[in-house]
Amino acid sequence: MELDILQQQHPLIVEIVGHQWQAFQESREARDDCLKQLGQNLQESDRFAAELVRCWGGSDYVAELCRRRPELLLELMQSGDLQRSYSETEHRTKLDTLLQSVTTEDELGLQLRRFRQREQLRIIWRDLNRLADVVETTADLSAMADAAIDGAYVWLYESCTPSWGVPMGADADEPPWPQHLIVLGMGKLGACELNLSSDIDLIFAYPNQGETQGGRRSLTNQEFFIRLGQKLIKALDALTVEGFVFRVDMRLRPYGQSGALVLSFDAMEQYYQDQGRDWERYAMIKARVVAGDRERGSELLAMLKPFVYRRYIDFSAVDALRDMKRMIQTEVKRKGMQENVKLGAGGIREIEFIGQAFQLIHGGRERALQQRPIMGVLRVLKEKDYLPEEAVEQLVEAYRFLRNVEHALQALDDKQTQNLPEEDSARLRLALTMGFDTWEQLQLALAEHREFVQKQFDEVVADPSEQPETESDSETWSLLWSRELSDEDALDLFVQAGYALPKEALSRLESLRDGRALQSVQRQGRERIDLFMPMLLSQLSALVEPDEALQRFLPLVESVMRRTAYLVLLMENRSALEQLFKLCVASPWIAERIARHPMLLDEFLDVDSLFAPPGRAQLADELRQQMVRIPADDLEQQMEALRYFKTSHVLRVAAAEIAGTLPLMKVSDYLTWIAEVVVCEVVEIAWSNMVARYGQPQSAAGEPAPRDFIVIGYGKVGGIELGYGSDLDLVFVHGVEGQQGTDGERSIDNQTFFVRLGQRIIHILNTQTASGQLYEVDMRLRPSGASGLLVGSLEAFAKYQQNDAWTWEHQALCRARVIAGSDALTERFKAVRGEVLSSARGKDELRSEVVAMRQKMRDNLGTPETSAGASEGSWQADAQFHLKQDHGGIVDIEFMVQYGVLAWSQQYPELLEYTDNIRVLDSLEATSFISSDDADLLREAYKAYRAAAHRLALQNCKGVVSGDAFHEYRRGVMGIWQRIMLDADN
Repeated sequence: MELDILQQQHPLIVEIVGHQWQAFQESREARDDCLKQLGQNLQESDRFAAELVRCWGGSDYVAELCRRRPELLLELMQSGDLQRSYSETEHRTKLDTLLQSVTTEDELGLQLRRFRQREQLRIIWRDLNRLADVVETTADLSAMADAAIDGAYVWLYESCTPSWGVPMGADADEPPWPQHLIVLGMGKLGACELNLSSDIDLIFAYPNQGETQGGRRSLTNQEFFIRLGQKLIKALDALTVEGFVFRVDMRLRPYGQSGALVLSFDAMEQYYQDQGRDWERYAMIKARVVAGDRERGSELLAMLKPFVYRRYIDFSAVDALRDMKRMIQTEVKRKGMQENVKLGAGGIREIEFIGQAFQLIHGGRERALQQRPIMGVLRVLKEKDYLPEEAVEQLVEAYRFLRNVEHALQALDDKQTQNLPEEDSARLRLALTMGFDTWEQLQLALAEHREFVQKQFDEVVADPSEQPETESDSETWSLLWSRELSDEDALDLFVQAGYALPKEALSRLESLRDGRALQSVQRQGRERIDLFMPMLLSQLSALVEPDEALQRFLPLVESVMRRTAYLVLLMENRSALEQLFKLCVASPWIAERIARHPMLLDEFLDVDSLFAPPGRAQLADELRQQMVRIPADDLEQQMEALRYFKTSHVLRVAAAEIAGTLPLMKVSDYLTWIAEVVVCEVVEIAWSNMVARYGQPQSAAGEPAPRDFIVIGYGKVGGIELGYGSDLDLVFVHGVEGQQGTDGERSIDNQTFFVRLGQRIIHILNTQTASGQLYEVDMRLRPSGASGLLVGSLEAFAKYQQNDAWTWEHQALCRARVIAGSDALTERFKAVRGEVLSSARGKDELRSEVVAMRQKMRDNLGTPETSAGASEGSWQADAQFHLKQDHGGIVDIEFMVQYGVLAWSQQYPELLEYTDNIRVLDSLEATSFISSDDADLLREAYKAYRAAAHRLALQNCKGVVSGDAFHEYRRGVMGIWQRIMLDADN
């Protein structure tokens, strides 16, 4: 019988498969019945014949395996396994069936190897025939390895415990329990990316110290697991007449080859905490529990996670990747492996390095990057805009192509190789396996992929020190920093660089260089600072005002002395450094915030988003995505995440305002939205905490009450006019029957529940942590002020406002709106607010009370020189002008607006629709309470004052300007105040 399909093949394939088929037919193992069934199937199925030719044409190993064990091919064909994907547990199920009758370690080794042979035949067949893509192939190989490792472990554990005893351990809060080995798969196994002839990199661990019980003699747990680990390695790695299962590499364990084969969890944690090296972080990214006690293994990985993923942005990780790449390049060059598709330029390893660079740098904050498979990592890089979509798609295509080439190379003889062949016939055979007609075609496709990968790798991981310097030469500054210049030459250098006060600049620099903070920095950190400072000084010399920039920048450098990875970030991203210069020079407020919270430097990596803050819906979605990844019971981490979210987004708003891309009204909108989104999330956290502790509040009917709780924003947050550093004036209200109780085991009455809910909200907002404070909260505007209940019912709120509230409290209610909580209760609050504000009032009495309150504020808070009179020109030209409190300032405008609402909303309910002064002024103008000219002046003055206040805040200055500023606006506002509040009958 001949393979008819060979007539359609390339002559090289005809020759190779023809010889293989003839050897198969002539082999002793190919029994007549087996040959008959295979022959019949070949004649009946052109597809099967074509697949066999393609597989044997690309794999001498499979052809030889079929010759030695033809029953494997027959059984795979008849079972349909060649044509289908496996389920998640199918490898283990098939192996367990083989191991049921095993009674000796030799039999264990035999069945493991035969299991591997069957599945290797199936996987190579499917891979070379493209019945499975590279992701399925690598996952299949990894699942096969998992099954082999765990199956062998379980059999060996059960066979050893009768003689050695069961290893026992005990935690502080539980009785002794049987322990198991934890087998961590590293590298490609850990990432479920094994290739056709991979080694498997393993690390062994066990939970606790202790001793075995029930054996002939007691062993320590470590002794037990070392012996067991040795047996497991032998079962997998030993070369027999049936080959091996997997070559096992244990060199990634702590201390490498010189370290103990197995360590306890405590010893593992101590090692990585004290001695873990950068390359071990890189390796630990892919660690996965592949056998043994998976639950305890997950605990181990959680313990080691802080070693891998730093809580801050960690650009120092790139140095480790560069060092590894340099070592690999040296080895590649030494061994002449430039044509290695894994290690050579533009190879598989460079794609992995690209993904893992982003994982190590950003993985501590971007939890989506905390995954093992490179394809998943690349997908996140695209989704989160770390890399352009087109670049990621090309990297994915290149990865698939290179892995397919790798598999084609290894399928040939089941050897671990990634080197392209040198012989012409071998090259042509590889090309044909890959679907190309000639070697030149394959070579061209390979070159295109590798060239693109290398370009992307260089952009992500390349060393800036190897790139041409475009800024001022920093060599002289390096001499200055290293004390190799005399004082005279140093001062002259500062003069040439444009410093107005060179002595002061040199003194500041020396204070940093000789200060205690720098002296305590470890060697690696000091090396980074020594590289960064000359570059910094060189770039500062290009600025118009280098003195001020140096003064503002040095505190930032000092703040990161112990976390010099942030300096690496700036060295890696010159555009980020340039933007940082601009913003710090423009705003000492920004400079101080970044010095206080260096993690904000991450925001400078994406200049587009830095100067374009997201809208409210985007803010809410971003915060929700960040919070959902944090355990619900981890309040500390939730608080840290909220603080970083708020601080980073306020920085974006400030950057956009300084850049001129956001007008005043939008700045306040964004700052208010940030606060609203944060408060909403804080309410969610606090509510969940309370319900978990006390249960759900109950209604009078004994059923869970609606979640009727609202947070009312007053003042600037209520008026959508928040500024930088504004506090939040809040009032909490609930709408649930207070006499009922919660339904938890620790039941409390509803009123107490809501008071404690309010306390929890304030705690989360107010508490100072390492990342600062969310917001300062002021609750004095609640009914009865500081002496009143922290949280009251809506009915109590309404009763107080209608019967007991002062006029100034009604003025405050004009700017009140719900910023978080129940929609139903929000509508009820709006009705109460409308009813209170539109109550009938005597206008003369109202005006008198508003004016009296305004004068009291002026006397206590205004500038003395301008607080005595209110007539035009009554202030001194050289006096200061308090933008908010002085005559003609912000509060005058606000009081006139509030008076208008209280006096006229009964007649014009549309005055109650908005809480911000600008839109209320529009409504007052529409009702003819105020003329168009006066309304225009008040709007423009109000916006001008607030814009000035924002600018002053960014300069760390109080809201005070010189007395001769804003003359026209002040005169206009004072004139309108005179007409509306003092003279006219309004």
